[in-house]
Amino acid sequence: MMDKHHTGSVRAQLAVLPSLPMAELWALWDQHFPRRPGHRNRHYVESRLAYRIQEQACGALPTNIRKMLVEAGAKHSKIKASVGRSTQTLLMPGTTLIREWDEREYRVTVTPDGLYELNGQVFKSLSAAARHITGTQWNGPKFFGLRGGKEAGR
Repeated sequence: MMDKHHTGSVRAQLAVLPSLPMAELWALWDQHFPRRPGHRNRHYVESRLAYRIQEQACGALPTNIRKMLVEAGAKHSKIKASVGRSTQTLLMPGTTLIREWDEREYRVTVTPDGLYELNGQVFKSLSAAARHITGTQWNGPKFFGLRGGKEAGR
């Protein structure tokens, strides 16, 4: 198991992440973060650990660069807020939402056109993608954990 004082290169530390058992990933997580995330998705845990290892080795992005990237993403996004009764959660193109349902993991990615792609099939809304996954009516943002509510994480 790796620890904070691991003397290997960053590349070696990153390369070993996919082969570590979850128990070791969680031990490593506990060394780097004050608390565990609400979801237990392996891909998420690995990617956050990889970012953190690189951040510790190379330093964090300066605040002004982070802000500039967020603003640039918002400016160039083709996704617009919906007008009307409900407020639409704006997601940047390339954002991937991961949801486990019926012991299976689903990944929905926001397209450059503001649509939602799931296994090669494109949906006009998150609710349509959630309906396709479950076979029943769902509020898409709640299903994918973007909004609170008793259905989130059901």
